[in-house]
Amino acid sequence: MEKKSIWDLDRTDVESYRVTEKLPLVVVLDNIRSLNNIGSIFRTCDAFRVDHICLCGITATPPSAEIHKTALGAEDSVAWRYYDTTLAALAALKESGYTIVVLEQVKGSVDMRDLRYPAGSRIAIVAGNEVDGVAQEVVDAADMCVEIPQEGTKHSLNVSVSTGLLVWESFKLLSTSRS
Repeated sequence: MEKKSIWDLDRTDVESYRVTEKLPLVVVLDNIRSLNNIGSIFRTCDAFRVDHICLCGITATPPSAEIHKTALGAEDSVAWRYYDTTLAALAALKESGYTIVVLEQVKGSVDMRDLRYPAGSRIAIVAGNEVDGVAQEVVDAADMCVEIPQEGTKHSLNVSVSTGLLVWESFKLLSTSRS
């Protein structure tokens, strides 16, 4: 097998991407401290046509050389909004008809393997701080919590990895429900 060249990938430019139809999917970052994680999440959101990202609390915003290092320009293609608090972002999203899905290990969470979204859903995924996870007040405001099953010795994944997994699963579910 031969590796694909950059021309074989037939990627769109930033301006064309901005007007491309996006999934009814938003990612909300609840006090993410690492600029590398923020950049990685921007890049993942670009790959899967996420509508926009809500950057909340201490989460840094573009322009930033450190975010760019991992976003590789996705901070220019993916729309984003800043909110002083995550609860303010969730209030705006709920008012716009989004279902709030928190990515967190909680009692009563949905195993990601069992995740389903009703047809026509608008989904907002909330990912939390690298040390403390999603704040309890944000968990309390959620419509559902999703947990990624893990069978190793560690109790959690890096926030950009776990967000990427749930964005991918949501991309599959939302793309299927739109067909």
